[in-house]
Amino acid sequence: MSEPVWGGDELDLNAYMRRIGFEGQARRDEATLRALHRAHVAAFPFENLEILLGRPVRLEIAALQAKMVAAPRGGYCHEQNLLLAAALERLGFAVIGIGARVRNGSDKLRPVTHFALGVKLDDGGRWLCDVGFGGEGLLEPLPLADGVHVQQGGWTFGIVCEPTGLHVLRSLHPDGWFDLYAFGEELRFPVDCAVMTHYTATHPRSPFASRAVVQRTEPGVRRSLVGQSFSVARSNGTVERREVKSQDVAALLEREFGIELTEADAGTLAWVYSSGS
Repeated sequence: MSEPVWGGDELDLNAYMRRIGFEGQARRDEATLRALHRAHVAAFPFENLEILLGRPVRLEIAALQAKMVAAPRGGYCHEQNLLLAAALERLGFAVIGIGARVRNGSDKLRPVTHFALGVKLDDGGRWLCDVGFGGEGLLEPLPLADGVHVQQGGWTFGIVCEPTGLHVLRSLHPDGWFDLYAFGEELRFPVDCAVMTHYTATHPRSPFASRAVVQRTEPGVRRSLVGQSFSVARSNGTVERREVKSQDVAALLEREFGIELTEADAGTLAWVYSSGS
C-alpha cells in the first residue's frame, strides 16, 4: 500500500462518519462515493469565519477534525476537500488534488486558488468531487468527462473540455450555461493548499479576506450570507433577500447554517459586523 498523501492515517474515521451521519457499509465503489459526498455537503456549511475572527486557517488533519468534526463548524474549499480527501484515502479510494481558476461567469484570468478532488474508481471511472465550492457547489460527484450534464437536487451541472485542454465545471442558469471554474491535469497536493489558502485568507483582492461568506446547498435550496446580506435561492428561480444586523448574526448562523459559535467568538463577530463587515 502506498504512503498516505492526504492524511487518511491521521483521521478518526468513525468520528467523521458520525459527524456526517453516514450509515451502512462503506465500500470502494460509486455508491459509497456518492453517499459520502452527499452526506458531507449536508453536514458541513461553507464558511470563512476563522479569517474574520482573526485566526489562521489551519489545514492539518488534527486541526480540521478539531474544528469541523468535533465542533459544529464548517470551512472553505481547502478545509472541506482536504477533510474529504483524508476520509476517501482512508477507505482506499484513489484520490488526486485539483487546482482550479474560479470564473463565476467571467472570462477574467484569475489565479489558481480553488481546490477540488478527482477520484478514480476500480472500474476506470473518473469523478470530480468538490464539497467546498459553496453557493453553487455540487451535491454529488460528477463524472469527469467532456459533455456530461447531470441534475442534482434541482440544480444542473456540466463539464466541457476547451480546446486548450482545460475542463470547465458549469451550472445551468435561466439564461444559459454559467462557468464556475476551470482546471487542468496538473496534480495538486496538500502543500499547494497551504499556498492557496494563504492567498485566499490574506490577499486584499480575495473575496474572503474582509467579509463573511457562509453558504449551504441542499436539494432545491441554497442559503447564503455574504457580508450583511442573507439570501435563500430556490431551484424554481425564486430568491429572498434581507439584511442582517450585527447582533443577529450568531443566531442566524446557528439557525440557518448549523454553525454554533462560542460566546467569545459570537461577540467578536458581532463587533466585526458593527465595524462594517
